[in-house]
Amino acid sequence: MKKKRIVKDSMGELQVDEGVLYGAQTQRAVENFPVSGRKMPELFIRALIQIKKNAALANKKLDCLDNMVADAVFAACEQLLVDDGLMSNFPVDVFQTGSGTSSNMNANEVIAAIATGILGESVDPNDHVNFGQSSNDVIPTAIHISARFAVEKQLKPSLQHLVQVIETKADSLSGICKTGRTHLMDAMPVRMDQTLLGWAGQLRGVLNMLDSASSSLRGIALGGTAVGTGINTHRDFSATFSSLLSTDLGVEFSSGDNLFALMGAQDPAVALSGQLKSVAVVFMKIANDLRWMNSGPLAGLGEISLQALQPGSSIMPGKVNPVIPESVAMVAAEVIGNDATVTIAGQSGNFELNVMLPIIADKLIASVLLLSNSAHLLADKAISTFTVNVQKMEAALHKNPILVTALNPIIGYAQAAEIAKEAYRTNRAILDVAEENTDIPRAKLEALLDPTKLTEGGL
Repeated sequence: MKKKRIVKDSMGELQVDEGVLYGAQTQRAVENFPVSGRKMPELFIRALIQIKKNAALANKKLDCLDNMVADAVFAACEQLLVDDGLMSNFPVDVFQTGSGTSSNMNANEVIAAIATGILGESVDPNDHVNFGQSSNDVIPTAIHISARFAVEKQLKPSLQHLVQVIETKADSLSGICKTGRTHLMDAMPVRMDQTLLGWAGQLRGVLNMLDSASSSLRGIALGGTAVGTGINTHRDFSATFSSLLSTDLGVEFSSGDNLFALMGAQDPAVALSGQLKSVAVVFMKIANDLRWMNSGPLAGLGEISLQALQPGSSIMPGKVNPVIPESVAMVAAEVIGNDATVTIAGQSGNFELNVMLPIIADKLIASVLLLSNSAHLLADKAISTFTVNVQKMEAALHKNPILVTALNPIIGYAQAAEIAKEAYRTNRAILDVAEENTDIPRAKLEALLDPTKLTEGGL
């Protein structure tokens, strides 16, 4: 049985395990919220510690906190940030009080305990670590910091890597023509590079939208304290803190233009979540295109072969499945669901405070990390490694009756439709049927119906 020690807060005394760093308010949260067993994301906890670290430095510069106390808090935060066992000190469930007060006090208590050991005298969680702050401005700030940092340092580089891999692969396949498809039915030909560059174009589009969403997270709420008025904090605290934080993280932050808006609502977080959903939709499109082109290999399209990564069946020997696109598609579904949660949570801004902050933080960070990891898998284990089954692709392409579309300007839609129907009915090449049913010389028909030329557009 673990040894216990007695701790107390404004509500009285209770017992905590002897070895833990946190105190009474964290323990109350552990007991009050045995909901999911899911802790707050590590990136969010790290953002909390970064806030406490730079807040101590800002308060020291503004002569609001004793220099030795501020230095001890700063050193405690530095120590936590390099601690491999960081998360063992932060046990609070995601489904806690809607302001995230439990997580804020968890950080305050842990930092105060370490700082007390460094200083050799008591450092208080509220009066020192939390000086000039409130859970109500700390937690919205932590959401912006963790989400913006994750987007800038993880998601955007991952998406840029995926774009680069797609464009490199497209360049290597530029001479290969395939049957285009609309409604999953045969259509006019396209080149493989055109298909892949379509994916790259989608990704560049969502990257541009992510830039805008990430920029909206630049403004932070810290300095608003309880309700946005800045009570009990130095007038220059917010600007001083933002400058220190930006230098520390290498990502730009600034004091929000309207702290009431940043505390009473979560509009930038909702906007970012919507953009993450857009990335997920692009991923779903790419994953499904890969799955369809890979289908078969005998009874499906069989146009490409994805890298074989693992056996595909516990009963059917030799079966190999498109496991990476399937994984990516499930990630896309999860991110789309996360966006619905963030959207609902964003509606819970009641007067001066949104009261679903922890779940917003959890879902935003989860989506960013899922998409970042999946982008690398899609790039490195699916797109860069698939091979093209050129012979099968060309056999279907040259029999495609839809090629007759190129003759529309010469013989008209109605006659072209009759030629296509006969080609379908007799399972013959469109070139041969067109030669029999028009007075166009075969050499000219070959030029007009050349699939590669048809991918270049024009008359």
